[in-house]
This record gives sequence, structure tokens and C-alpha cells, in this order.
Amino acid sequence: MSQAPLHRQFPPNFVWGVATSSFQIEGAAHEDGKGESIWDRFCKQPGAIADASNGEVACDHFHRLEEDLDLIASLGVNCYRFSIAWPRVQALGHGEFNPKGLDFYERLVDGLKKRGIQAFATLNHWDLPQGLQDRGGWNDRDTVHRFVDYARHVNARLGDRLDGLTTHNEPWVIAVLGHEQGNFAPGIKSRRIATQVCHHLLLSHGLALQALRADGAKSQLGVVLNLSSTVPATAMPEDIAAAAMADARSRRWYADPLFKGSYPEEVLAELGADAPIVHAGDMAVIAQPMDYLGVNYYTRSVVSASGADWKPAERGLPVSDMGWEIYAQGLDDLLCLLHRDYPGLPPVYVTENGGAFKDQNVVGGRVQDDDRIAYLRDHIAAVASAMQQGVPMAGYMVWSLMDNFEWSSGYLKRFGIVHVDYETQARTPKASAEWYRDFLRDWRG
Repeated sequence: MSQAPLHRQFPPNFVWGVATSSFQIEGAAHEDGKGESIWDRFCKQPGAIADASNGEVACDHFHRLEEDLDLIASLGVNCYRFSIAWPRVQALGHGEFNPKGLDFYERLVDGLKKRGIQAFATLNHWDLPQGLQDRGGWNDRDTVHRFVDYARHVNARLGDRLDGLTTHNEPWVIAVLGHEQGNFAPGIKSRRIATQVCHHLLLSHGLALQALRADGAKSQLGVVLNLSSTVPATAMPEDIAAAAMADARSRRWYADPLFKGSYPEEVLAELGADAPIVHAGDMAVIAQPMDYLGVNYYTRSVVSASGADWKPAERGLPVSDMGWEIYAQGLDDLLCLLHRDYPGLPPVYVTENGGAFKDQNVVGGRVQDDDRIAYLRDHIAAVASAMQQGVPMAGYMVWSLMDNFEWSSGYLKRFGIVHVDYETQARTPKASAEWYRDFLRDWRG
């Protein structure tokens, strides 16, 4: 590994950003014709959200757009990754589109352009319109085509100013947490439905890429996967085999169709009757060439044949406030594995990486989050290492710009490099924000 200072290990065209998603920050749940999303509905289920909260106000980003754009610019980043709320653009997910919904995103994108910041938009960061869920949601093949219509509509209005357009954020989460385990919206518990949902998500990605290119899309087009490096708990053959199977179920179940045009055979065999219904031609559509791959990384996965949970805290290993092991080497390992397994891998952006911490070390009204600074520094170093090993790295984005609604954890977990006081909505950059700003200043030289 190069001994040059960390900021010197990245080229001048590298993309540095911060990331958010619509439901987690926007609020304004009923304004300007916005429809209900599956997360709006899910938050009403007793016990679904740890603190019984919801996203109706969140960080009130909808009303504080200019302030937040100035905040993003103050960090010195050259990219902002955000998501578009489908029900804000099309209340039911079918039928009429809502021009007022896209007005907000037009102001957002134009505000980024004015500040010299690249705009990376995600079309689906989990907040499916409830109107589509009522018709079967992602389990219904018709939703695939409604998504393509939505993608084309957004691109027609904003595409000339977008630098990146992502179809889906983390299909694994939508499929597994939302439709198999049921602890995320829409709260369904069915392995068969989950695998079909996954297939429809991937199919809609491929069809959307085809349609957007036919429409002359100007932005880079890609998808974002949440991935881990998967390792065996011991060197025992049974643990090695269990880890390989876990990797096939998670990383390869999503990446193989995208880059090889097929699902892993061993997972199809294991699923049996729960395998997805695949129509002729589907796999070729899914395997559309992409301009980039987004990778969200938080921790590694340690697997044992016994099925016992790996509890890093009990082993004295460092963990975040989510209880996830802090293991930066896993990001290096994962990126190199993708590069090895998928020849011709497109440019890779780390589209989310960050840590939730309790942020209780407040000095002079400011959060001195040294643990988050260490997390970011070590993971950025892992990206540099992967790049030196030939991985085509294009960018890195911190999760998250600010503390926000952390899904089923409500407002109990803080991932932001900017502190949010939810009573006053005051934004206060943490020490990690200052570290990131200074790092980027040094990188610019």
C-alpha cells in the first residue's frame, strides 16, 4: 500500500459525497399532492418502529432545502446522493403524475448545479406508493412496468441535469427485510414472495435502463447493492461451505444476474418451489450494461455452519450503535472480490458508508465523534487500497449527511455527520463533518 498521505491516494476526478434518502429526511408527508408510501403505512403498525415515530416531519428537509444545500456545499463535497419519493411524483404509483412533486426535486437539482455539486438521484429508496402495494406491490409483475413509466417521467424532467441515476437502492433490503422477515415495510413474511419481489426489482432495473437509453438519457445509469464480505467463523470445512452458501444467497444472488445473466444454481436448488417465476428473456434484460455499480457497505458477515449468530461485542470486537462490527478491511476485501468475480466491472462508487454512534461526547455545544472520524478514515483507506489493487473506484459517499429517521429504529440511531435537534430542527456539524471537510480541502491541494 502507498505510504502517501491518504488524501494524496485519490485522483483529482474522484467523486466525494454525502448521501440521504427521501423518506428519512423530507417530511412534508401530505404536501403538494404527495401520496402515501408503504413506509407511511408501516409506521402506523403498533410495534413496527422502535420509538413509535414516523417520517411525517423527519428532518423537515422539504421546507429547509436551501439551508441544507448550503450545508452540503459547506462540506466541500462535489456530489450529493439523494432519492426521489415516488409517491411525491405520482401519488398512487399509477395514473396521473404530479408536477408539483417534481418541482421540489427540480429546485434541489438546480440548487446543486448552482453550487457546483454533482446530482446522483435514486428512483426507489424503499418508499413504494401504497397505491401500488394495494395492487400487489413488487410481487405483481405489473409494478415492473409502472416503475419504468416513473423512471422515464423523472428522466424527462430532470435527466439533463443529473450526473447519476440509480434505479434501486438495496434490493436485498426490500426483498428480505420487507417481504421475508417482515420487519421493514410492507411487513410481509414469505420467502416465496421475497424471491419474486427480488426478481421483479432486478427486471424493472433492466427494463428501466433500456427505456432510459432509448429516451436518450444523459446521466450515468446504475444500481446500488448493499453488500458484505462474507467469511467463515472458523477454518473448519463446514463453516467454509456455509460462508460460501451465505455469499451466494446475498452478494451473488443480486450481482450474478446483473453481471452474468443468471441466478446462482445452488441457491435456486435450495429455494425449490420458492424460486422466482422467470419469463423468457428476463435474465438478458436484467444483465443490461451499467455505467456504474453503487456499493453500500457497513460491516462484514461472519458465518458458521451451526447457524449461531456472530456477536462481535461479546468477542470484544468494536461495534457501532447498531451492534454491527466495525471492520474496514471487509470493504477492501469486498471490492477486490467484486473485481475478481465480475470481469469488466463498471466504475464502482461506495454509495453509502458510515457508522451510527451515540454521539454523547458534546464539547462546547458540538459533538466530538472521534469514533465516527476513525470509522470514515479507515474505510476511506480501504477504498484507496482496493483502488491500488486495480478496482475501478470512482467515488465515496458518507452515510449520512445528517441524523434522520433510521427506519425501524426510528430516531434512536444517529448516522449523521451533522447533528439534528429534532425539536428545533437545528443542524450542527459534528467533528466528523469538520474532519471530512478538512480531508477534502487537503485532497484538492
